[in-house]
Amino acid sequence: MPTISFGGLGNGLDFGQVVDQLVKVAQLPVDRLTKKKTDLNTKFTDLTTVSTKVAALQSAAQALKLPTSFDKTSASVTDPTVLSVTASSSSTTGTYSIRVVQLAQSHQIVSKAAKAVSSATADIVSGGSATFTFKVGSGSDQTVTLGSSSTVTDLRDQINTLGVGVTASLINTGTEAAPSYRLALSSNNTGSENAITVVSDGTDLDLLNGSGTGGIDTLAAAQNAQIQIGDQALNPLTIERGSNTISEAIPGLTLTLTKTTGTETVQVSLSQDVDAVKTNIQALATAYNEVVKFINERTTYDVTTKQGGVFFNEGSARTVLSQLRTALSSSVSGATVYSGVGQIGFKTGRDGTITVDDGTLTTALSTNYNGVKALFSNQGAATGLAQSLVSAVDALNDVTGGALTLRKNGLTSEIARVGSDIARQEDSVSKYEERLRRQFSALDGLLRQLQGQSSFLQSQSSSQQ
Repeated sequence: MPTISFGGLGNGLDFGQVVDQLVKVAQLPVDRLTKKKTDLNTKFTDLTTVSTKVAALQSAAQALKLPTSFDKTSASVTDPTVLSVTASSSSTTGTYSIRVVQLAQSHQIVSKAAKAVSSATADIVSGGSATFTFKVGSGSDQTVTLGSSSTVTDLRDQINTLGVGVTASLINTGTEAAPSYRLALSSNNTGSENAITVVSDGTDLDLLNGSGTGGIDTLAAAQNAQIQIGDQALNPLTIERGSNTISEAIPGLTLTLTKTTGTETVQVSLSQDVDAVKTNIQALATAYNEVVKFINERTTYDVTTKQGGVFFNEGSARTVLSQLRTALSSSVSGATVYSGVGQIGFKTGRDGTITVDDGTLTTALSTNYNGVKALFSNQGAATGLAQSLVSAVDALNDVTGGALTLRKNGLTSEIARVGSDIARQEDSVSKYEERLRRQFSALDGLLRQLQGQSSFLQSQSSSQQ
């Protein structure tokens, strides 16, 4: 801003205040443009929020548009300490009697006590070198080569370094004062296919019992899990797996075994998961209301101040509500039980939001589950309400022709134009102020000069009297 100042006159007139007031009047159009830009930015931000909220509504609708969205099954078991159960969308309703005959185990063997060593650093190679070879299941041979002074710890560490699904460890079966270390080999995986076989042993541990006093003890047998499905008094089906997690023995069902049942059975029941579907329907209503409430809060009009909200007279906001309302309230062609959401408990309030009567919805799902499914999800060529909402949001947010997209693009251009107008106006006001200050500075100087001449003449007149 200009820094020209005024000395002031004897009559008390301050030209600086005069300039400030004139500039303030000239600034009024800039202030109006600045407010307009602020309002446009607010509207753009709020319309962007609307786009986000309708996208959230679309996600809620996506969870209901496919028939598989309704193919939800809940699973329960009479004794969860025996096994746990999870059901996928491909599972079907039914009840199964299951007996857990045996659990899958990892193979675990240990060297004989007669060949135990008293120290973890004891030499276990009698000659110049030795090899130790083993394999897992039908896999390839795995060989460890030891030097003349190698210890049982060296053997353990080299086996573990191979990383072939076997863990070696040392077990002290003696005391702290008199240790007695034995080599243990444990399969990392359960099942009979992961049994450990010692192929050759050139160490003093003698796991193949070449001396007659060596060999192995089995701590845990390599075995598969085994269950029987069906009535034990009839012809139950026997299922065997290498893991305690059994999938697809019963389609869409995964069993995780924890303990055996002896001769008894547990009951596994599969039923339609009505609660999950109801939750998705209520989530759709909630997402719809979020859009309506947000727009309503910005479409108010204050009769006292005669000021409307951000969306007052905003056509794109009305378009959003209209298209979403049409999609949700439309009648589904070909639906034989329910053709509209009003029949399953949806009610529209005066403000446009919806409520869902839990009792009515629960009854509809309990008595006509497939009817509710046909109302929301696509059935062949018939389009469900969920798809109608998905399509409505696609139309609103379409990158080329969507109502929300076009309006936001228009606002972006208008904000840029107003910003340019503000810059031009501010430059004009700045130049106007500078011009005023120079003009009034010149006037200020002239008046000071005239005042000086007047004082001189008065003094001359006084001296001649």
